[in-house]
Amino acid sequence: MGDRTFLDWPFFDDRHRAFAADLEAWADKTDAVSLHGDHDLDGDCRTILKALAEGGWLRNAIPDANGRLDVRTLCLTRETLARRSGLADFVFAMQGLGSGPISLFGTDAQKARWLPGVARGETIAAFALSEPDAGSDVAALSTTARRDGDAKDAAWVLDGVKTFISNGGLADRYTVFARTGEAPGAKGLGAFVVDADTPGFEIVERIPLMAPHPLATIRFTNCRIENDRILGAPGEGFRIAMATLDVFRSTVAAAALGFSRRAFDEAAARTTARQLFGAPMSDLQLVQASLADMALKIDASALLIYRAAWLKDQGAPRVTREAAMAKLYATDEAQQVIDAAVQLFGGLGVVSGHPVERLYREIRALRIYEGASEVQKIVIARQVLAGLSGGV
Repeated sequence: MGDRTFLDWPFFDDRHRAFAADLEAWADKTDAVSLHGDHDLDGDCRTILKALAEGGWLRNAIPDANGRLDVRTLCLTRETLARRSGLADFVFAMQGLGSGPISLFGTDAQKARWLPGVARGETIAAFALSEPDAGSDVAALSTTARRDGDAKDAAWVLDGVKTFISNGGLADRYTVFARTGEAPGAKGLGAFVVDADTPGFEIVERIPLMAPHPLATIRFTNCRIENDRILGAPGEGFRIAMATLDVFRSTVAAAALGFSRRAFDEAAARTTARQLFGAPMSDLQLVQASLADMALKIDASALLIYRAAWLKDQGAPRVTREAAMAKLYATDEAQQVIDAAVQLFGGLGVVSGHPVERLYREIRALRIYEGASEVQKIVIARQVLAGLSGGV
């Protein structure tokens, strides 16, 4: 199981400790959460989704009865699943992120219409923000959404291309961000819910990754949707996207933490069991130094992650700085922890399919998606400078 003493930290309530223990026990006996999509990516995703739904864990990807998303629970779930399979973490995460704008900004009718299917695993969700020429710079989106008529409740017509869309080609429903044109840049975007079977929606290509995850490029061509599929008001899309990422960036960091913990556990088991020069590898000071560095990075990451999650759960309107710090540090340092584990395994560490080799491939994307590390540095600096000047 590895180190679980962090659950004693004051960031958690007893319900979080009980939740973590229950999820750990369930995951230990559920083979589906150890699938990696090596041979049947879509099939493995559906198998994992079914298992998560039957276990009741997908209910945590949507708001509770009080209308709140518990970010600590989201983080604990992603950390626990990521220790076993990057794909299992991905499947859970996308149910949360893909439906996140609905959870946070949907009307009561929209939530009742779309969220129960997500929790039951009947609907696969996706979040369609990135474009070929607009990734980190969301304000540069070029996909358009225009009114099909002059009435305020007129339908919308979408045209444009999105790429690197997680669950692309697999999802039943996409939250799509497009330019509604009220103002230039970030102030002229809207958020829409589009079903995969809507005429004018198509999958252009599936995108293979070094760690198998379902990604695709999608296109909208004269894709008509009714007005009841817009979230919030026209022009609020940027705010909706950023607020959603504000919640889920901490959970990306938690997935990286899960990868780090698995890498450390593998390395610790290897170095204590393997004999080298007549003694366990772990007796060597250089090995001990490497394990110490790994443990330090893991604890520091966990502190940043659960600080951000705790603050959000306490009602902080925004945790932009804290979430960015957690995402930046945990993902960058997880790369270092996993690299160290590979080094300690020597030749075995680069054998295809070995746990640390798989982790080495899994971690790399986390330093890019939902805001690359370089973007997080910009976000942090702006937040710090705004605080110094008395801004918000």
